[in-house]
Amino acid sequence: MIPFAGWDMPVQYQGLVEEHRAVRSTAGLFDLSHMGELYVTGPGAAAALDYALITTPSKLAVGRAHYSMICADDGGVIDDLIVYRLGDERFLAVPNASNAESVSAALRERLAGFDAKLDDASMRTSLVAIQGPRAAEILQPLVDVDLKTIKYYSGTQTRACGVPALLARTGYTGEDGFELFVAWDDAVPVWDALLAAGASRGLIPAGLGARDTLRLEAGMPLYGQELNRDTTPFEAGLGRLVNLAKPGDFVGRAALERSKEAPRKALVGLRLSSRGIARIGYPVYLPAAADSCGTITSGTSSPTLGFAIAMAYVPTGHTEMGGAIEVGIRDQRVSAAVVPMPFYRRST
Repeated sequence: MIPFAGWDMPVQYQGLVEEHRAVRSTAGLFDLSHMGELYVTGPGAAAALDYALITTPSKLAVGRAHYSMICADDGGVIDDLIVYRLGDERFLAVPNASNAESVSAALRERLAGFDAKLDDASMRTSLVAIQGPRAAEILQPLVDVDLKTIKYYSGTQTRACGVPALLARTGYTGEDGFELFVAWDDAVPVWDALLAAGASRGLIPAGLGARDTLRLEAGMPLYGQELNRDTTPFEAGLGRLVNLAKPGDFVGRAALERSKEAPRKALVGLRLSSRGIARIGYPVYLPAAADSCGTITSGTSSPTLGFAIAMAYVPTGHTEMGGAIEVGIRDQRVSAAVVPMPFYRRST
């Protein structure tokens, strides 16, 4: 157990690699109750979120969700989040635990002038996620909905494990899976019911360690590493999220228009040529250059792929696939190549 964003969180239960491989081959169970849950409701909720975020939640159909970000006036990322449309005038935004309070405060400020209100339900809500190729098989007998009807990035109100739940087909692992938003006191019964139902099918609990290696293989950014207040969505390779064509103003529009034209850095995926691991903060170099040109943001030895992978920020002119990069690992430079992300993509 370690402190994480004000919570005590499990790094691992049975072992990081075992948990990682379970999610890739069968299923893993994650306690994500540290995440924030912010409900935005009212006749002006859709317009308010269009103004507050870089995406256009007003275009979501009821029951659908999308990945989004909330940015500052200067275009820096305050947080990345998922937005669910639960009704014509009801939305749920799910920020990271470390930013839940700041996102709540920013949304509350940005809702001013709109006919909308914010309900921070973070401490009333628990979140349990089951992820992996056998997730649907394990979960199906425990819910009152046909999971085949739930598309990726969509959700519905139902009953799960005998309690009311918002069930969403979302996740942070690169695998198929579901997230269950339930009342705080229902988390333990839901967790226990899922573990019991999945015991014979290979389901095991998974901690922060496996969650990090899984999301890295899937090329998913982590706030505080790939994303921060000094980075724009365009620099993080996520400019596709920014809807500069939407009508009206939104927070950060002018700065993001500038960033689109002149990003200061670029996020790339790296494959290392040796067994060394590129840890967060390690310098990266252009071959033969004396000074570093960037920094590793995430790195691991991939349990699925069998070689070392990393993400790093480099100058914008050095993102060509196959391009040579060197990583400073202790007292040596290790060769690496720029490769496409995600590093891993599940078969469908």
